[in-house]
Amino acid sequence: MKLALCQIDPTVGDVYGNKEKILAGYRQGVDAGADIVIFPELSLVGYPPLDLVEKKGFREEAHKAAREIAAVTGSAAIIFGTITELNEEFGTNIYNSALLCFDGKVQFIQNKTLIPNYDVFDEMRYFECAKDVDIFEYRGEKIGISICEDIWNDKDFWKHRLYENDPVERLLHKGATLLINISASPYSFGKRTERKNMLSSLCRVDGLPLAYCCTAGAQTDLIFDGASMCFDSNGKLVALGKSYIEDFILFDTKKDYPEVTCIEGGFAEEVYTALVRGLKGYFQKLGFKKAVLGLSGGIDSALVAVIAAEALGAENIHAILLPSKYSSRGSIDDSIALIHNLGISYAEIPIQPAVDSVIDSMQPEFAGKPQDLTEENIQSRVRGILLMSYSNKHGNLLLTTGNKSEMSVGYCTLYGDMCGALGVIADVYKTDVYKLADYVNRNGEVIPRAIIDKAPSAELRPDQKDEDSLPPYPVLDSILRMYLEENKEYYEIVDTLRDELLVRKVLRLVDLSEFKRRQAAPALRVSYKAFGYGRRYPLVQGWRR
Repeated sequence: MKLALCQIDPTVGDVYGNKEKILAGYRQGVDAGADIVIFPELSLVGYPPLDLVEKKGFREEAHKAAREIAAVTGSAAIIFGTITELNEEFGTNIYNSALLCFDGKVQFIQNKTLIPNYDVFDEMRYFECAKDVDIFEYRGEKIGISICEDIWNDKDFWKHRLYENDPVERLLHKGATLLINISASPYSFGKRTERKNMLSSLCRVDGLPLAYCCTAGAQTDLIFDGASMCFDSNGKLVALGKSYIEDFILFDTKKDYPEVTCIEGGFAEEVYTALVRGLKGYFQKLGFKKAVLGLSGGIDSALVAVIAAEALGAENIHAILLPSKYSSRGSIDDSIALIHNLGISYAEIPIQPAVDSVIDSMQPEFAGKPQDLTEENIQSRVRGILLMSYSNKHGNLLLTTGNKSEMSVGYCTLYGDMCGALGVIADVYKTDVYKLADYVNRNGEVIPRAIIDKAPSAELRPDQKDEDSLPPYPVLDSILRMYLEENKEYYEIVDTLRDELLVRKVLRLVDLSEFKRRQAAPALRVSYKAFGYGRRYPLVQGWRR
């Protein structure tokens, strides 16, 4: 059987636009001689649709569009994801479904069985699980259709499973001869390799070919890597879609193909590419073209400028230098060198007059109190005001430039450097920022070496260094990885680092900074556990280690 996989980048809520993409892909598949043309999970409504599914008008538009897609089909079949409804006494009555259509109508519907409710997934809020799974006979094949999570519960691969039920196993028991999985699987580094190994194992053990069609592109903070996969009945990967962008793949289940062995690039390459794609998708889907950011002369803002210039074009990036009396001449010169390397526009606006004015205005209230963090935050907040003013006047979206290490421990200022529409590297640890900077410079110096080599500093007081307030970043990041991503307990981290006071300090900073992160811009997700929707901790809580 010849299958066409249409790895598209839908927009959440844009039912009409997504329908047109599906129809265009179906025509391309038919022209290529495909028996079935396949699209990703919820491709008609976009993933994740969240509370849009609670709107009756939205559901009605999705149902209408699905009927219109079915109506134009000929003898070649189409499989696409959308929402469906059943009028039942209990539950939401809404399903995450795969529709199989040909000859002008919907011929078969398979609802999603395993409804994830962890990390960034909150599907149990909206969807009912399938009552059963079944196969559909078409052109001599018994097709078993599953939806994303349904295929991530194979007992032969996973030591610990989240669900007792295995929908794919039930499809096999019902006689499936071909497996098709439609997916919208958010990316984090390493997941593509894990996905390939899991699907390969399933096909090898069960002796069936598989077509796995995944969404590409980005939706707010989630990045989808595409990389749709086709496996033969021996578990050999024989076709791999492009990463992060739309693609069209033809797969003949009866044909012999050479094995695809290159699955995932190195960390820096993958994460950098994902961030570029995420930033580009965020702007395109919101209808914006231009960005503004503050350049400090540090490595974080330098990396964000590089990513923005590649994603949006240098002509659409404006940098603003905001020196204070504590800013070194080197930081300004390094920023200008980066600006020239990138070919972006810039302005320099000294902040000291505004900072002095604010401090003078507050003097009656500050009388008798020594200078402290308050005056440092005033500098950051003045910068935030100026950047947001430029954004308002010119329509450029403001990018925040803080990294995950800083966000974790609250080394950032609310309504100051946290101002902005998107946290480009807010899910990238400081130590990984350096890896990405080296990747940027792999073919020649883009980020000036002086920026990479200088000791990290907020430059908010004389001779300030980040290590005045924080442990060295390699140590800090090791603690944060264990706590945030590996979910290790306090005593486990102490056993590893042998420094109880340091671990206690860092974890306390993480917990106390939850209120800041709750007010932060959305962060492009590239790790297994990012701040935001996928990590929900109470602001007010009394649990202590």
